[in-house]
Amino acid sequence: MRIFVDTANFDEIKKAYDMGILSGVTTNPSLIAKETGVRYEDRIREIAEYCKGVESISAEVFGETAEEMVKEGLAFHEIAPNVTVKLPMTTDGLRACRILTDKGIMTNVTLVFTASQALLAGRAGATYVSPFIGRLEDVSKGSGVELIGKIAAIFREHDIKTNILAASIRSVDHVEDAALAGAHVGTMPYKVIESLTKHPKTAEGLASFAADTQKYKSNLK
Repeated sequence: MRIFVDTANFDEIKKAYDMGILSGVTTNPSLIAKETGVRYEDRIREIAEYCKGVESISAEVFGETAEEMVKEGLAFHEIAPNVTVKLPMTTDGLRACRILTDKGIMTNVTLVFTASQALLAGRAGATYVSPFIGRLEDVSKGSGVELIGKIAAIFREHDIKTNILAASIRSVDHVEDAALAGAHVGTMPYKVIESLTKHPKTAEGLASFAADTQKYKSNLK
C-alpha cells in the first residue's frame, strides 16, 4: 500500500516527503482553511514544486455542477500533470469524472461510504476512489475496513482498475487493516505517519544501544 499524507500544511508535507516514503498528497477545503492567508492554487503549486516525482497531488473542486467542476479541474491540471482532481460522489461529480478522465486527467472520487458508490466511481473512470474509514466507523464500528474489502472484491471480480484510496485514517490499526483489506493507497495525517515509526521496544532498543555506545567510547579512552 502506497502512503499519501493528508494535509495542506507545507511543513508537514516536507517532513513526510523528506522521509522518503511518500507517494502523494491529499488536500481538501477544510484542510486549506486551516492555513491562514494561503490561496489554494498557490499551495498546490508549492507542493508540486517541492514533492518531485510523487504520483498524485490532489486538488478538490469547489463547484457544484459538472461544468464548474470540469473548469476547475482543467485549471488545476495546468499547475502540474500529476495533480489529481478531487470530485464529490454526486451525479455531477461522476459526470465531471468521466469528462476529465477522457481528457487524460487523473481523478479521485471522494466521500465514498458504500461499495455501490465505489462501483459507480470505477465505471466513471476514476483514477482513485476514496472510502472514508474513520467517518464511517463513527456511525458503524468496524465497517470502514469491511467496506474496503468489499470494494476490493468487486474491483477484482469485474477487473476495475481504479485505485482504492483509504481515507479518514486515524490510527496505526487503520493503516494495517486497510493494507490487509486491499487498499492500494492510504492517506493519513502526518502524525499517523510519524506514529507508524514508533514502538516501545524500538525506543527501548535505541536507549540500550545509546548506553552501550557510551560505554564503548569510554573504553577507548
